[in-house]
Amino acid sequence: MATSSNTKKHVPNRDSLTAVNDDGSRYIIHPADAKGRFTLSRRLVAYALVLVYAALPWIEIGGYPALFLDTDAMRFHFLGMTFGSQDLWLAFFLISGLGFGLFYVTALLGRIWCGWACPQTVFLEHVYRRVERWIEGDAVKRRKLDAAGWGFERIWKRGLKHALFVFLSLALAHMFMAYFVSVPGLWNMMHEAPAENWKVFVFVFAYAAVLYFNFAWFREQLCIVICPYGRLQSALIDEHSMVIGYDEKRGEPRGKAKAADVGDCIDCNRCVQVCPTGIDIRQGLQMECIGCSACIDACDTVMDKLKRPRGLIRYDSMEGLEGRKTKYLRPRMILYTVLLLIGASVLLFSLQGLGDATITAWRAPGSSYYVDADVVRNQFMVRVTNTRNEVGNYRLALDSEQAGVQVRGVDQSFEIESNGDLVRPVVVLVDKADFKGPFSMTVRVLDDEGETLMKRPLEFIGPSLSLLK
Repeated sequence: MATSSNTKKHVPNRDSLTAVNDDGSRYIIHPADAKGRFTLSRRLVAYALVLVYAALPWIEIGGYPALFLDTDAMRFHFLGMTFGSQDLWLAFFLISGLGFGLFYVTALLGRIWCGWACPQTVFLEHVYRRVERWIEGDAVKRRKLDAAGWGFERIWKRGLKHALFVFLSLALAHMFMAYFVSVPGLWNMMHEAPAENWKVFVFVFAYAAVLYFNFAWFREQLCIVICPYGRLQSALIDEHSMVIGYDEKRGEPRGKAKAADVGDCIDCNRCVQVCPTGIDIRQGLQMECIGCSACIDACDTVMDKLKRPRGLIRYDSMEGLEGRKTKYLRPRMILYTVLLLIGASVLLFSLQGLGDATITAWRAPGSSYYVDADVVRNQFMVRVTNTRNEVGNYRLALDSEQAGVQVRGVDQSFEIESNGDLVRPVVVLVDKADFKGPFSMTVRVLDDEGETLMKRPLEFIGPSLSLLK
């Protein structure tokens, strides 16, 4: 897409994309700096999130990073808990819970996720654009630099800015990779030739290229064009959801500060100048609004100078902006709360079922059963997985109400390394005289103290009784 030099005045229109000019060219948005309570709070939250993102691979809990997706061993370590590939079904609760939680928060607080915690906003507004403002200056200076020719000033400023953007993108890509190979593993890879770990090398640089493209050029278009969340907000929120809005009753008609019979809005366009997606919030709730609150701080600053009350643009519901009472306890929120509690309860119940070991069992290859001189024999393979971050000692036990059952392979205890597994054969024999047809059994894995950690059902089968006579 072609880009505009921004020499012409760009007027936001709620019926068209704000980042596109009338001729179809790209309008480069240079939001002005906003100062105020919400901007400061958002910045502190953003830096805290960046700190957490950077620190998690370094913090060790139980001998592993606080968050470590060990793809080689198929293990997921989270705050001291270890999940194996057999626990993959729990990802359903994670994915659905995150999605439903986002819907719940949106119904209650609007797009607070987008403006305060979304990685796109956090890194773009509080990292990359801070670097850009530090090098190129405020919004006015950046627009002048866009309009200027490729002289010395533009070349060195743009060159330095993009060099730092590349560095930041590579740093973020390496931090992301540390979640999969650990910090020591990543450090060792960095000291080896690229060919030794070429897949990781290609991924890191490809991911860094995507980050650079996004934060250096694509920017707000990710929110406006690609991300579906803005388009979903019409279905997720209602007239009582918290949004950022303009108090039209108080602000209209617009006019100069000292004019008579006008509203509080002086049409200074400061709210438009600070908007990272370039919209005019006074045109109502729009898909491009990410709820960042920059327009609130900008408007409050103007109201302070005019000695007028704050809140011409504010966090409120659409009902509240119309002067009516906001209902926080409403059928939608009650239903969402009940569903959220049910999902959380099921997850907690599922987590309680995870022990220090897991067990799976299957029939050994070959015949389903064997008939010897005096017994009917079934052979099984039992896999025991140690889910703890330390060596464990275990033994097996088999329970059955069938008479004449003999079990081989469960007599001795065995040791399994941390997050390792072991496959053991178990042979079950029943005297021909006692076999009366298929019956159920239970195989259990026990710890050192004889406590049952987990159990699995087994089925003993044999020939027709007429064949045993």
